[in-house]
Amino acid sequence: MNGIEKITAKIAADTEAEIAQLTAQTDEKVQSIGKAAQAQADKETADTLARGRKAADERLERLKSAAQMETRKLALGAKQEVLGEAFDLALEKLCTLPDGEYIELLTRLAVEASSTGREQLVFSPKDRARIGKQVVVAANDTLVKGVAPELPNSITDTKVGALLGKVVNSTAAIVTGTGMLTLSEETRPIKGGFIMVDGDVEINCAFETLVRLQREKLEKDVANLLFN
Repeated sequence: MNGIEKITAKIAADTEAEIAQLTAQTDEKVQSIGKAAQAQADKETADTLARGRKAADERLERLKSAAQMETRKLALGAKQEVLGEAFDLALEKLCTLPDGEYIELLTRLAVEASSTGREQLVFSPKDRARIGKQVVVAANDTLVKGVAPELPNSITDTKVGALLGKVVNSTAAIVTGTGMLTLSEETRPIKGGFIMVDGDVEINCAFETLVRLQREKLEKDVANLLFN
């Protein structure tokens, strides 16, 4: 081998060695880049999964809160419905009392509501025809007895005494101006009770109004009783 061939061979050997070294370095860098890329991919995947889990957990909590709120709303609505039915039942029972109890109750209401003893009582069409006169008469008797002199039983137990008692009561009513309630020709579309009218002044003793007012006062107690 002459000198030129030796030089050529050496150059080829050095080139191959350099190529091998570069290849090894390249492979090492590729592996390093690959590992870094995989690590980054793993990290991003983990981050994405974590964010996804967090978002899912947050959505689940929101759904739970919404479900709980909706449940409370439904429960409250159901309780309000039951309360309404309870007071509706109370109103129905008031309006369907036996005549004797109904007249007695309206008589007490009229006596308590009257301030002059000369008001008019306005009933529903049904109650006016059924018990209107009886309530007015009973309420007037009660009002008059509060101002009329009381006669001895020995007098009132006789027929003449009973007549005398009526005369005394009528006179007391005229003198005191009380016990002169009248039955109005007017009627109102109410379920029960009456409207007491004195000129421009009205006192609403309709049962639906009284029950509504009592509901505002008693609803909490009734709810405790029903749902305790």
